[in-house]
Amino acid sequence: MGEKYEVRPENGMLRIVALKNFGVIKKGNIGGLVESEKNLSHYGDAWVYVDAWVSGDAQVSGDAWVSGDAWVSGNARVYGNAQVSGNAQVSGNADILIVGPIGSRKSFTTFCVNKKDILVFCGCWNGTLAEFSERVAVVYPTGKHADEYALAANMAEKILKIKKRG
Repeated sequence: MGEKYEVRPENGMLRIVALKNFGVIKKGNIGGLVESEKNLSHYGDAWVYVDAWVSGDAQVSGDAWVSGDAWVSGNARVYGNAQVSGNAQVSGNADILIVGPIGSRKSFTTFCVNKKDILVFCGCWNGTLAEFSERVAVVYPTGKHADEYALAANMAEKILKIKKRG
């Protein structure tokens, strides 16, 4: 399959540059910063966009991407179709659940555990799991979207709280 990107030293990190077309990335596209090539897989469509960075033992693989001003570090794993964006910071032994496509936009909703709570990233909205449930109740009091979001929140609470304790 071959390498899909090369790295160029920049300010103590490595800037990635696409060597070929894959997914929405075109040959020559400038990507984000990684500490080592171990941070970004050469397989699949995984990518770190220009203002994002990945460091430590963190890994981005599959068709996942990191964008915006997001930072992924520690032992965090971003994989599958996961999307970490905006000002998100994922670090340590991060537990993340991606559910989708669901809701009115038929997109993916990301649930992740921090030290105090389960955080939710849904489109341009983000907050705690409790805030998400309250917001869904207001925006979608009944119907298919209400059911989908409620099931996703319930699954996130059960799966991620079990991992948090264990």
